[in-house]
Amino acid sequence: MASPQRAPAAPDVAPRLLDAWRAEIEASTVYALLVKREKDPRRADILRRMAESEEGHRQRLEARMTELGIAIPDRSQVRLSPWLALQARVAPVGRLLAQREAAEAQDIAERYTAPTGDAKTDELLAAIRAEEESHAGAIRDLQQGQTPSLPTPAPADGRAGTQARLNRILGREKWHQGGTGWIAGAIYGANDGLAAVFGIIAGVSAATGESRFVLTAGLSGAVASAVSMATGAFLAERSQAEVSAANLARERREIEEHPEEEKEELSLFYQLKGMPKADADEMAERLSRTPDAMLNVLAAEELGGAKAAGNPVEAAVAEGVSTGVGAIIPVLPFFFMHGLPAMIVAAIVSLIAHFIVGALKSLVTLRSWWSSGLEMTLAGAIVGGVLYGVGLLFKVPAQ
Repeated sequence: MASPQRAPAAPDVAPRLLDAWRAEIEASTVYALLVKREKDPRRADILRRMAESEEGHRQRLEARMTELGIAIPDRSQVRLSPWLALQARVAPVGRLLAQREAAEAQDIAERYTAPTGDAKTDELLAAIRAEEESHAGAIRDLQQGQTPSLPTPAPADGRAGTQARLNRILGREKWHQGGTGWIAGAIYGANDGLAAVFGIIAGVSAATGESRFVLTAGLSGAVASAVSMATGAFLAERSQAEVSAANLARERREIEEHPEEEKEELSLFYQLKGMPKADADEMAERLSRTPDAMLNVLAAEELGGAKAAGNPVEAAVAEGVSTGVGAIIPVLPFFFMHGLPAMIVAAIVSLIAHFIVGALKSLVTLRSWWSSGLEMTLAGAIVGGVLYGVGLLFKVPAQ
């Protein structure tokens, strides 16, 4: 008995299905990496379930490709780019979630919306689109400090339910903005030390032309920058913790001493966001039954969120050491050379280091690594050029 003939697929179907298939694998991989980094078990479980959901999308896409006779590539061939994989392992989780929300929104707008010319494929992509909309909402809740319900398909009209909208209104804690950890401090410290000392040696070299003066000035600047950054980082982290604790304590006292006034204030916040008065009053009443929850929401509305302070010692060590390392780079050539040749080598080494530090900064900012590197290189060239010009302007006569 002859096997049934498959109807030929529309020309746009195969590339669209393969593109969606690769995107689902990449998304699943990113979520799996984030699961390993998330310390909150509830949020980790949400991310794990989202990774599993992306895997489910992949399987459904493969089933449709099989029906159409489209060859399914080896999954192991689909890998994250080395840079994206590094970002997923070290970049701030909050910014990675923001990036994923943008990616989900782009998928909804582009990958799963335009018709392919095949009705059954369009139906599958529409179903996945609805689930991706719920993913974007769940990511938004995670960004805003909420622990969302597990992702479920969105309603047919594409709008989240009433409770989900209220959760997002409430979710203003901004836990992800409470700092980016010692990695960010180390990168910015290296940038600060590199730029500052490069400027110092450029100016002193142009003014004196003597390597011993440049070496002394560069080493002094490197030590001063490292100590200054370490001290500043320590005081900044400790001050942030003290201010945050004081603000929360003050808000807690207000809830204890004036509960009705604080409840009214919370209702007014919701009304200003467009919520009907009755709903706003009901939500404020419900939150008032859990003082800690009410405190978190009021802190988010009035104080911009209770930002989590980092470890002062960790911040001081990371920024101090990285600043010292960055600052010593422009000085190194003057240990072995002198005069204009040393300055030329120092400039080349420093600009290369500027590019590397700028590229590393994109691990925190999630910008393109090459544009971030070029931007930092340009900034270094401007600093060095300006200070070299100032040195020539105030050139010290030879003794």
